[in-house]
Amino acid sequence: MDKKDTICKNCERSFQEEYDFCPYCGQKSKDDLTIGLLFYNTISNYFSFDARFFKSFIPLMTRPGYIARRFVEGKRLLFLHPAQFYLFISVIFFFLFSFIARKQQLDFNKSMEKGIESVKLIDTSKINEKIHVMDSTLVKNLKEQMEKNESIKESIDDEQIKSLDSIMTLNVNKEDNPINFNFTKKLDSLIEVDAPEEEQLKAIGMKDSSSKFSKRIHKQLLKIYKQRGGGIIQAFYDSIPIAMFFLLPIFAFILKIFFYKRGRFSHHLVFSFYYFSFLFTVFSIIIGVNFIWDIPNWIDFLVVLSTFFYLFLAIKHFYQQGYILSFIKSGFVSFFYLSFVIPLAFIFMVLAALMFY
Repeated sequence: MDKKDTICKNCERSFQEEYDFCPYCGQKSKDDLTIGLLFYNTISNYFSFDARFFKSFIPLMTRPGYIARRFVEGKRLLFLHPAQFYLFISVIFFFLFSFIARKQQLDFNKSMEKGIESVKLIDTSKINEKIHVMDSTLVKNLKEQMEKNESIKESIDDEQIKSLDSIMTLNVNKEDNPINFNFTKKLDSLIEVDAPEEEQLKAIGMKDSSSKFSKRIHKQLLKIYKQRGGGIIQAFYDSIPIAMFFLLPIFAFILKIFFYKRGRFSHHLVFSFYYFSFLFTVFSIIIGVNFIWDIPNWIDFLVVLSTFFYLFLAIKHFYQQGYILSFIKSGFVSFFYLSFVIPLAFIFMVLAALMFY
């Protein structure tokens, strides 16, 4: 009996119909495009969401440093690739985190609006009047103290006292007062009449002699004021994934410094990918659980603290060193990373959010 042939829809080559997959390109012979198949292929192609994920996820959470060690030793197909694992987990984390970011953005916008409105309600004439009274009272008290103090009278002659008196009693009017509570009203007026941007920037303190960086900051502050802060928090959170692109290799570089004889930089990078995948998994669980039940802060703190002990055990198993030495190095790595790298990254993220908002 002759066996029938079929033609592959992908490579258009002929093969026997009994085969479930094309022997030339590997595509399934009867590959009907259903919704389930469409989403499975998407997840499988971009995130490799297959059996390797579950083979990697459980030991990642329960055996610190194990899959990183096995991957470096050559078990490359048994476990999910560290970069793919990190990508998949980070997508889930930032998806959940977006709900928190959105709420914080709304809260910030409301606070910004209330702050601006409260400033507008201030009666600047009364404030300046109080400042003027305060200055007059202060001058009067100083003059009385000078007249009563015999040592001052002996060291300063009548002519010098008159000079000091004229200086202290200079008229302090509203224009001389360095405290300006009226910029919001002036700025709102300029915005309402669609005044040139230069005039609006001068209203918030920009000078013609300001540097390019200072002018850029003033422009961004003006934009924040006009939009009542809308989007500034989101701009900051949007910079986090970009920052992680640099923070993860920096963490691997720190590991390289402390374990310079324990493999190539790529080995430390593999460890970092898996460790950061663990961190994102833990934080995703915390966010997800808090959506359902408001966990006490002390429990959240203990869970976050546990990530350090995970790092300690992961370093112990991955680098094959003693407990004491691994604990000391884990402490130094964490201290250096949290005390220097993270604060600097935070500053750059704030500047980036402000500059490119």
